[in-house]
Amino acid sequence: MEVIKGKVFIFGNNIDTDQIYPGRYIELTDHEEIATHVMEGADPSFSSSVKPGDIVVGGKNFGCGSSREHAVIGLKNAKVGAVVAKSFARIFFRNAINHGLVVIEAPNLDDLSLKGGEYAKLDVLKGEFISGGGKITFPPLPVNVIEIIEAGGIFSLFKTKGVSAFG
Repeated sequence: MEVIKGKVFIFGNNIDTDQIYPGRYIELTDHEEIATHVMEGADPSFSSSVKPGDIVVGGKNFGCGSSREHAVIGLKNAKVGAVVAKSFARIFFRNAINHGLVVIEAPNLDDLSLKGGEYAKLDVLKGEFISGGGKITFPPLPVNVIEIIEAGGIFSLFKTKGVSAFG
């Protein structure tokens, strides 16, 4: 998980969970099927274009709206390497970590001249995001968050430690 390399998909401010995963598909439970509709509300071609390791870049308040976990499940199962945004809605951010999706808050994102479709490198441990448009730094994720993400999510971490999440 240390270094994530992929194509950049750029989205704006206030991308809500309905844009990430439209409510009309909420009854779906198969994670692979959920992934086929991810980002459909913002870019209908996203799920057919995204490749494992690609990086979603958002503006302020990424993941606002409902507490719909399907948004994170869709991104994770589409094999998105990370989501980098200026800021995240609190519940989306926590859902992402709980499901093992890398989320990086980089308020200085505008200092990096990113272009959609270009390839970039995200070094989670060093706190660097590098593209053809330069480099920015961000505070690295805390060790406990990295442990959750590397385990594949909070429930997977509990299983490896022999702890039941339900008592």
